[in-house]
Amino acid sequence: MRKNILLIGGSHGIGFEIALKLYNKHNIFIASRTSENLGNLEVTHIPYDASTDEIDASKLPEQLDGFVYCPGSINLKPFKMLSPEAFQEDMQINFMFLIKIIHSILPQLKKSDQASLVFFSTVAVKVGMPFHTSVAAAKGAIEGFAKALAAEYAPKFRVNVIAPSLTDTPLAKRLLGNEKKKEKMDERHPLKRVGEAEDIANIANFLLSDDSSWITGQVLGVDGGMSTLNVN
Repeated sequence: MRKNILLIGGSHGIGFEIALKLYNKHNIFIASRTSENLGNLEVTHIPYDASTDEIDASKLPEQLDGFVYCPGSINLKPFKMLSPEAFQEDMQINFMFLIKIIHSILPQLKKSDQASLVFFSTVAVKVGMPFHTSVAAAKGAIEGFAKALAAEYAPKFRVNVIAPSLTDTPLAKRLLGNEKKKEKMDERHPLKRVGEAEDIANIANFLLSDDSSWITGQVLGVDGGMSTLNVN
């Protein structure tokens, strides 16, 4: 069955990889600031900036069966260098804009037999890491919210969270800007490599599919073993 799936952010990085895996099988709607990379994909693009816009519901189908929220931030600094405003900014892009969009599409999600919602966290919520105070706080809010939402709307919605470790995407460019940096980050992981966008997209594809129909309220660590193994 072809599903109607809305991606918030899907023109590059993990969102784009998810779209690549889904567009042949489902009706994909991508709400993002740009449509770069989407020219060859049979998807519906909706111009949208989460920080300023309300999504144009007239461009969405009456029913949504899947939803993925991709926007995020990697603001890694010592706590003493992070102002309250920096924390607020990270909370806005990672969490509050997510809340705003879900409120606006609730009617469409409720019309599905069982909508699947997929959010993104970070390994740094489970594993305390220096310089991650702001992003871990924002992503931790997502994890708590997802579990509560999953409980409140079960069995109508399934809500799950993917918690990656460092993944080679445009968002992580500063951390993986050259081979020496990448090799150092590779070595930190038990599987001796950082993640690729496709690694994360594979799990998102699974969570949106009926193959995961008995999974909800979970935080899935897709992190090369970072959150559970100590092999160094």
